Amino acid sequence: MEPDEVFSFSSLTYLYLKQKWTKREHWVHPINCERYTNGHYVKLYYKLREDSSKFFKYFRMSVRSFDELLLCIKNDIQLQNTNMRLAIQPEEMLVITLRYLASGCSFKELHYNYRIGRSTASEVVRKVCKSIWNRLKEICIPIPDQGAVDGKHIRIIKPERSGSLYMNYKHYFSIGLLAIADANYKFIYVDVGSYGKDSDSTIFKNSALWENLKKNNLNIPASTTVPGVDISLPYAFVGDEAFGLDKHLLRPYSGTHLPVRKKIFNYRLSRARRYVECTFGILSNKWRIFHRPIDVHVDFAVDIVKCCCVLHNFVRDRDGFKFDDTLAISGFE
Repeated sequence: MEPDEVFSFSSLTYLYLKQKWTKREHWVHPINCERYTNGHYVKLYYKLREDSSKFFKYFRMSVRSFDELLLCIKNDIQLQNTNMRLAIQPEEMLVITLRYLASGCSFKELHYNYRIGRSTASEVVRKVCKSIWNRLKEICIPIPDQGAVDGKHIRIIKPERSGSLYMNYKHYFSIGLLAIADANYKFIYVDVGSYGKDSDSTIFKNSALWENLKKNNLNIPASTTVPGVDISLPYAFVGDEAFGLDKHLLRPYSGTHLPVRKKIFNYRLSRARRYVECTFGILSNKWRIFHRPIDVHVDFAVDIVKCCCVLHNFVRDRDGFKFDDTLAISGFE
């Protein structure tokens, strides 16, 4: 090893150890010490519970739904108190997570609003998101047997050392969300986390849904006849022109100069397919984390998206939805 290399290595080691051994000014920052007196959980949460309308606007669900959700995940996210400090309780953890998803705020904002550390806020949100998905995915997202399929790009901040894998054809970084929605604007299948460069058709054919579809493992009815047609026709999902035609997937005719019969077919297929677009719109307008690029690691972003899809169905079943939410899609492209 050359002398200059030894000096450089020694200097870097010294600086690292000096930084590690430097006495911290605060073990717990004074701002975080105010959690039990000035944090939003203490100052705002209990007052919101007294006003159902404001509670719904703040957390995107009713008090009753909140309590039911808390009961489902409480045991999974319960932390133990230590001799150094009291653990954050499950109720507060759920409050922090729902506010993060509903407002689209940053972890820094959660730090100031709820008087907890930024890294603590991140850990809380991820723990709760994972628990919601694991506990409710089987209950809230049934086995798909009908619906419209579509894909959306979820904006993310460029992952480190990812090259162009997450760069989509619209020239921003994203992960894929492939979903099937039914006529009640509920997700019945989601596939999250594919590279942004992948097309909807590629994601669909690489999904577990496609494999089960080919193996006839889904609850799809047998082929049947329809009025005016003598042959049996298979039941099919409906998608847009990004998907390939298949026995169990209908897509519109391509091209611009089409005969009237094909134009009518495309129009009616579009009317059947609009439900998945409306479902994306409701999802995005309710959980405004989708209104900005998600600034977390890719695996964390996948947990967030899956959690929001489950919460969408959970709230839809219990609290319904506003018709205005289906008229526009914000945050998705």
